[in-house]
Amino acid sequence: MLVIIGYSCASMGTPDGGPYDEMPPKFVRSTPRLHEVNAKSTKIELEFDEFIKLEKASEKVVVSPPQLEQPEIKVVGKKVVMELLDTLKEGTTYTIDFSDAIVDNNEGNPMGHFTYSFSTGASIDTMEVSGTVLNAEDLEPIKGIQVGLHKNLNDSALTTLPFDRVSRTDSRGHFIIRGVAPGKYRIYALMDGNQNYLFDSKTEMVAFSDSIIVPSMMPATRQDTLWKDTLTIDTIKTVGYTRYMPDDIILRAFKEENTRQYFSRSQRDKENHFILKFSAKADTLPTLTGLNFDSADAFIVEPNEGNDSICYWIKDSLVYQMDTLALQMNYLYTDTLNQLVPKCDTIYLANKLTREQREKLAKKAAEEKEKERKKKEKKGETIEPEKTAFLKMNVDAPSSFDVNRNIALSFEEPVSRIDTSAIHLNVKVDTLWVETPFLFVADSLLPRKYEILAEWEPEKEYQLKIDSAAVVGLYGLHTNKVEQTLKVKKLDEYGTLLFNLQEAPSTSVVELLDNGGKVLRQQRISSENTADFYYLAPNARYYVRLFNDRNGNGKWDTGNVEKGIQPEEVYYFPKVWEMKANFEFEETWNINVTPVDKQKLDEIKKQKPEETKKIQNKNLERAKKLGRAS
Repeated sequence: MLVIIGYSCASMGTPDGGPYDEMPPKFVRSTPRLHEVNAKSTKIELEFDEFIKLEKASEKVVVSPPQLEQPEIKVVGKKVVMELLDTLKEGTTYTIDFSDAIVDNNEGNPMGHFTYSFSTGASIDTMEVSGTVLNAEDLEPIKGIQVGLHKNLNDSALTTLPFDRVSRTDSRGHFIIRGVAPGKYRIYALMDGNQNYLFDSKTEMVAFSDSIIVPSMMPATRQDTLWKDTLTIDTIKTVGYTRYMPDDIILRAFKEENTRQYFSRSQRDKENHFILKFSAKADTLPTLTGLNFDSADAFIVEPNEGNDSICYWIKDSLVYQMDTLALQMNYLYTDTLNQLVPKCDTIYLANKLTREQREKLAKKAAEEKEKERKKKEKKGETIEPEKTAFLKMNVDAPSSFDVNRNIALSFEEPVSRIDTSAIHLNVKVDTLWVETPFLFVADSLLPRKYEILAEWEPEKEYQLKIDSAAVVGLYGLHTNKVEQTLKVKKLDEYGTLLFNLQEAPSTSVVELLDNGGKVLRQQRISSENTADFYYLAPNARYYVRLFNDRNGNGKWDTGNVEKGIQPEEVYYFPKVWEMKANFEFEETWNINVTPVDKQKLDEIKKQKPEETKKIQNKNLERAKKLGRAS
């Protein structure tokens, strides 16, 4: 009886389920055997010491040589069963890289990086090459891009033959290609959209190395740290290992510029204008001929910088009020021989609403307005006269004004006339406003944007006055009068960044970035190899990037595989500046001191590295709960 009572008392609390399984799965056996030679079977079975599961198998499991037909893979209890659907190649080492996809079924303990290999020949190839793939434009690590080796050293191999060996990058952009035979190789990276292991579309991101890859190996040593627990080091041992080289390959991936020209689509989102879009940049604009209206001098044309998106403002209200405009468009088109040839299309641009629908809506709006007027009249309320409609003008001239900027005016529609004599800029001298000279210029890139340029003096107060009707729009509306004041900031409110550049090409352009990667300013390297940024706002974080502007066009340019042209080289200064008022930072920057894959700071990378899977250490938490932790 006493025993029964004692047992009952011990069972009053929540029962403990016992220790957690913290052991990762262990490889037991396989068919074919691990590292088996002269293997013939396309069916592979890998057995482990406990029930397992595969996490993100389609993303993490890589078979090399690459398989044109995707292998079938499944988990059956303690086994991974895989069927290779491609015919096995003679005398070839096959590797299946599972990365960290294999975990135990209960606690998800990772097995770690596991690679299985066998050979259809008399020996196993064991060499490796490794490195990192970065986005050439901004040095972002690229996750999940294929990296492959070609024994065929001809430039055409990338577009005509699948890779001989293949791998895939992890979240850090890192790759290891295993099972490589001695020899010479070309190496490429390819974001293979159609999974045929060929570069056959300019929409696919690609990278290539100018150097021939020659795998090698050598004995080396490294230090391994053994831990008592998560905080305490037990011992540090020096262990030997085989180092496979090259292990520092950098591939800079890019998308080629699409040069195939064709008409993409038309868009008529407003009554009075429409947009024509094309697939690629063009040297010439299309020619439009109206089929149901007179198109002579019918449009104000606003192309973008590359002429691949063109906005047409329709001048005549009788034309833009038509339900549908029919146009004949003549333009240059890239044919199947990759030659530009003339092409003629007929396009129809329909208003969103028919004339009848628009008139009905206008009538309804007028009736609602009249109804509201009569209601106010009946109540004896004051009826305000209808407000004058003005041309909308945005004036960008903040009251606290930076010394290195200018006043900007922008409009929602093209302007037909600007009277610059109706624009006045005054500076305050003592207590009087004195007129000061300025320049009024159109923006070279943005249509409908203009700037007022002046010699802004620090700490001075300015007054901008724009008379009524100074600007008249395309459709007859004019601007309202404007009067506002602004005060230029003191020089000691700014910080300065000065750079002395080393090993930078003379064609370099240096860019100042914010923490979102937006380019705030850019300037060419000086003849003294310097780049200086003045008038920087305090309490802001700044980053610096440089690109080698080889063709001198002032912008970063991509590469071309067929012509063997690499994208323009990009470098980051591996540092951030928290700017201070009235403070000057001077830096010496050798662009080649820090390896290129270590230059971009983690805090501004958009592709964040995934955490390495670890044993969860639940038993330590359990011991603490039970009061047994040491």
